Amino acid sequence: MIQFLIAPDFPPQYFAGWHLLNTRLQRKTNAAIHLQTPASPQEEQALIASGTVDIIYANPFDAAQLVRDMGYLPLVRPVNKPDEMVIATAASQPLQTLEDIKPDMRVLHTENRDVKLIGLRLLEAVDLNEGNLQWVEADAFQAVARHLIDGDAEVGFFLASAYQGLSSLTLNQLRTLMESKITDISHVLLLHPRHSAQQEKLRSAFLEMGNDAAGQMVLEDLGLPEGFETLTQEDAEFMIDLMETLLD
Repeated sequence: MIQFLIAPDFPPQYFAGWHLLNTRLQRKTNAAIHLQTPASPQEEQALIASGTVDIIYANPFDAAQLVRDMGYLPLVRPVNKPDEMVIATAASQPLQTLEDIKPDMRVLHTENRDVKLIGLRLLEAVDLNEGNLQWVEADAFQAVARHLIDGDAEVGFFLASAYQGLSSLTLNQLRTLMESKITDISHVLLLHPRHSAQQEKLRSAFLEMGNDAAGQMVLEDLGLPEGFETLTQEDAEFMIDLMETLLD
């Protein structure tokens, strides 16, 4: 059976959508595919390390390791769904812009390394860095929002899609200070090299997912109304190079 792992940073309202997509993927490929939805980055990394993950919807930071160190093959990526991040504060806080963030303020973040990396690059513009801020880790973006509203920190880092998926009640208690506009970094779908013979078959199944009304409804339930586009090896290498540039 093929093991299909979804990175744990997707908004919880899309949980059912991933199962529906997996059901359609099995019909299109006539293959048995088991969906894995780890609850944390640690669980995700343990599954990757076990060598049992065949297809993975990976964040760009993990994609670098999967492609360059483990030889995973590119399949597709969502259309017009770049991984942007949001720096926010509670509406009750006096902060209005990035310039209002000062050294030693507390920053809530999750274990999403790509989100933290992009956030740090944005904060460089106001002379802030990892060493002159206090870091408070939360287990999910919903927890980041809750702790911000409770006054447990002055600033929070969010994956933009997760931030936009918060309830209107929560969003009304937050204030956006900055949203990144990188556009070239996104989650990607990758295939373990032991299944290289099925690369084109699986890629076609994802690309054709929205070709009928039922499939389009699944994509919309996932927040991916424009479906998927081909991810070439060159596309993947370009994105990884960009991630490494951000790390420098």
